[in-house]
Parts: sequence; C-alpha cells; structure tokens
Amino acid sequence: MARDRPPAFPSEQDPRPRRPAGTAARMSNFRITPNALSHKLKLHQLQIFERVLARRSLSRAASELHLTQPTVTKAIHDLEAFFGATLFERSNRGVTPTELALVLGRRVHAMMAEIRYMADDIDAVLGGASGHVVVGTLIAASAKLLPEAIARLMTDHPGIQVTVREGPSAQLLPALATGDVDIVVGRLPGPDMASISGVAVDHHKLYREDLCLVVGAQHPLARASQIALPDLIDHIWILPAPTSPLRASIERTFFDAGLRLPARHVESLSLLTNIGILMHSDALALIPYDAAAQFLTMGLLARLPTTVFGTFGDVGYSIRADRPLTPACQRLVDYLKQITAQRAPTPTTE
Repeated sequence: MARDRPPAFPSEQDPRPRRPAGTAARMSNFRITPNALSHKLKLHQLQIFERVLARRSLSRAASELHLTQPTVTKAIHDLEAFFGATLFERSNRGVTPTELALVLGRRVHAMMAEIRYMADDIDAVLGGASGHVVVGTLIAASAKLLPEAIARLMTDHPGIQVTVREGPSAQLLPALATGDVDIVVGRLPGPDMASISGVAVDHHKLYREDLCLVVGAQHPLARASQIALPDLIDHIWILPAPTSPLRASIERTFFDAGLRLPARHVESLSLLTNIGILMHSDALALIPYDAAAQFLTMGLLARLPTTVFGTFGDVGYSIRADRPLTPACQRLVDYLKQITAQRAPTPTTE
C-alpha cells in the first residue's frame, strides 16, 4: 500500500495516528548517541523546531521563518521519526510540546544562541563590521540611554543589526541566562542576582538614577511649591507591578510614614502609556528622571517638589560572566559608556 503523504496545506490538526509521547515508543535496540545526532539531524530542522516550540504553532513558526507550513510540518515529522516519539500534540488551537520536546528545546535554544555568537565572532575575524545584538531594556534605559547608544551604533556601524526587547527584569534576566538576549540595560538588580538559573551574571554600574514625582501640566498640584506625603494619598497613582523593586520601595515609603498605599491606582510598566495617562488625567507617577526629562522640557509634565521617595537606583548593564561579549555587543557597551560620561547631573526641585 502506498504511504500516506502529508496534505498540501496541513492544518495544526494532523489526523494521522501519532506515536506515544515518550521514549518507550522507540525500538528497544535504538539508542540516541552523539554520532547519530551529528549524522542524522539537520540544522534547519532544529531551527524550525525551536520556532514551533516558541510559538506553539506550526503556522506562526512558518510565517516567522518565511517558509510554507508543509515545509515546517515535514521538518517536525522528520524529527519525530528520528526520535521515534512525538514532539508536539496537535490541536485546532496549535501545538502542545511533549516532555521530550521541552528537554530537546532547552538544548536547541542554547545551540541557536551559540550559532549566532559564532557568526559574529567569525565575521569579526574576517574583518567585517556586521553582527547582531539582542538587547533587553528596562524603563530606566528605554527613554534616553539606550536609544542614544543604538543611534550611534547604527550610524557608525550600519552593518550591525539590533533587536530590542522591553520588559521587566523578572523576564529579561532569565532570557539573558538562556541566551535569548545578549545584554540587559536598565536598573541593576540587587547582589542576590549574581546568578540566574545557575548562570553567573555580571552587573556593571553606569550611573545612579534619581526618581521624580511627576504630573500632567494641567494637574492641580503642578504649580505647588510644597508637597507633603499625606497630600498625595487620595490622588490616582500609576504604580509599577507588585513584583518590581520600585513598587516595594514606594510601599515602604508610605508604610513608614504610617500611611496606606493609595487605593486608586493603575499598574503599568509602559512609559508611553504612563505619559499618556498623566497628560489626560490628574494621576501621579514616580519615574526615573531621564525617562521624564524630555517631557518636562516640553512642558507636558511637571515635577513635584519632593524627594521623599529617594533615588531610583543604579542604572547599568548586565551580561553573562561565562562568555565574552561579541564584537557587536562590545561596541554597544562602548557607546553606553560614552553617553554616560557625557550625561549631565539631574537638576534639583529647589
């Protein structure tokens, strides 16, 4: 009987019988060895697998890799045939990885990162000025420091590609450990974060950032000459996420003064969203001075005269301690240091 061929345009749902999701489905005399892996597995198959695992979808992985869905489906089927076990359970909503897929995924993920590093290193040896830097950024660096550094990098080294991923440190630091990002720029974590998921991380301070309490220019407090903490309790606040260090610092300031946290508040880590809320409401927000500076200069925001909340903390960059920076990433670090050296001191509210 002729062997079934995959449909020309398969959906996420594959109607053909699947092998059991586990190594027990393999022949008892078949063993995975380094030699078997190097001879049978192809790099493009692993690249496809990594994207399917990340996106939990054959169609989205195909779109991201600019491949047809049948090509992606065949690559996954070939991998499953090699291992003799299912990697993904299909459904109309996408795919769900099996235990084997998760184990394989951790190794493939690291392998893809190493290939990217290898490409940059080889290019540097051959005298090229290209490369790819994946940067994780926090709010403290996203408004001024990092944009200026990237702008200089692109001007002086147009062959270098930069990818920016914004998020909280709870997401970006683990991504640094796995190789998803090359460097994280923003507020530095505490000394307890010298190791992330067993990977040693070096944190390099660039400068100490001040906090400023800001409101929209139309706010009733915008022209106040004096502000006391009890005056702020009944206003709407924009607060960072409960898991962030800044949120803990804000809560501690209120509690130490015998006050409750403002009951009316919005939780947001998006700088542009926060600025928009401030401009269209009577809300207050504590943000790093560099993030607020251009909006203060333009007259869109006003800074309230208080320093009760202290400083934001040390701003810098975090990198893995177990591998040298790629030439492209080193160039970005050099620009971060240049911009820091040219940084003007934060003006006072007095």
